[in-house]
Amino acid sequence: MSTGPGAASAPAPDRRETPSATPRKASMFASLKVRNYRLFFMGQVVSNIGTWMQRIAQDWLVLSLTGSSAAVGITTALQFLPMLLFGLYGGVLVDRLRKRPTLLVTQSAMALTALFLAVLTLTGHVQVWHVYVAAFAMGLATVVDNPARQSFVSELVGRDQLSNAVSLNSANFQSARLVGPAVAGLMITGVGTGWAFLANGLSFVAPLSCLLLMRARELHTVERAPRGKGQLREGLHYVAGRPDLIWTIVLVGFIGTFGFNFPVFLSAFADDVFDAGAGSYSLFNTLMAVGSVAGALLAARRGTARLRVLIAAALLFGALEIVAATAPSLWLFALLMVPIGLFSMTVNVTANTSIQMSTDPAVRGRVMALYMMVFLGGSPVGAPIVGWVTDTYGARVGFAAGGTVALLAAAVTGLVLARLGNLRLALGWHHGHPRVRFVERERREALAPAA
Repeated sequence: MSTGPGAASAPAPDRRETPSATPRKASMFASLKVRNYRLFFMGQVVSNIGTWMQRIAQDWLVLSLTGSSAAVGITTALQFLPMLLFGLYGGVLVDRLRKRPTLLVTQSAMALTALFLAVLTLTGHVQVWHVYVAAFAMGLATVVDNPARQSFVSELVGRDQLSNAVSLNSANFQSARLVGPAVAGLMITGVGTGWAFLANGLSFVAPLSCLLLMRARELHTVERAPRGKGQLREGLHYVAGRPDLIWTIVLVGFIGTFGFNFPVFLSAFADDVFDAGAGSYSLFNTLMAVGSVAGALLAARRGTARLRVLIAAALLFGALEIVAATAPSLWLFALLMVPIGLFSMTVNVTANTSIQMSTDPAVRGRVMALYMMVFLGGSPVGAPIVGWVTDTYGARVGFAAGGTVALLAAAVTGLVLARLGNLRLALGWHHGHPRVRFVERERREALAPAA
């Protein structure tokens, strides 16, 4: 990958993603050998559990205050709205600022927001508008925190271990998804919602302490963008000149908007299709989290971020959603959640890593902000559409429709990237097995038998 001015041109996708002729597999936990990243990872373990606790507590509090599912939806929308409105501006700030001090500020702001809710709830003064304000404030902090955390990883481990570190971050977050909601449920039932908010607020002590303990001299130097006019436009122009980035973001946008609406799909299957209640909904989410952790660890093991892996995972993800939509029994549906979680995480990690590794460090914050804006901002847009389809035509049709969109988006993106990379489909045999792959046009023609 070139990080100089020439990086704005888009070479063949497969050439970009394979810097050496024979990519070697990384150790699954290779990046944890780096002291600064190890500190970052440990801080995130604690903070991610707290984050999942707050998500559950926040929804439960709003539901208990209003008795309205629509109010829960408003809370979620308010938390994601700042990313949709200001995400690109957050990326401009991240490219200008030093990442570690920026994260100290954003993480502190998120801690104070959680503690604000904790005090109001524990003293019995909380009202639903307080939760709305807190959700919006948390979203504002995320506008800067998210691209800063994404970009900071490359400063912690460097390019060689970036893919492994991004994958471990995803495994970290998904592992917390197995623990946080369970702990939150016990805490809400046992001592009340306010204590879950307090626990999340205090959990930020871990990442803040770990950031302060890092050795600045061991960070990898990354060029920062100077202050100036037109930097937002410059970031968009950079992406516009890179079809590999554009189509990766487009793919993730379609899948995130229509294929990742699992709260809508899984709750509808648990309640309407199988009439099995909240216990089955929890089971579906748990099994999907297991698959997601496995997908993140496998991505860490690969050590590379190939666009063909992204396309294949997206195709399989869409196909599995369609298959799951037709599952005749609860247990078959539940078992399919594991591979769906695995391939959804493979799409997420591979797209994230490939964008970071092929982007000039000077604009990485803006590019990652655009990526996160499309990925996270798609949910508030897609959820009402998917919800309407599910309510009108049934859960099976809704789930199948989401899978179909993902499948078509992956197929179109794969064909476009192959065409841009001057690639063609090649059929052959490898160790006695049929093999389908993309190869360069010139090479395929050279392999063709003479007339």
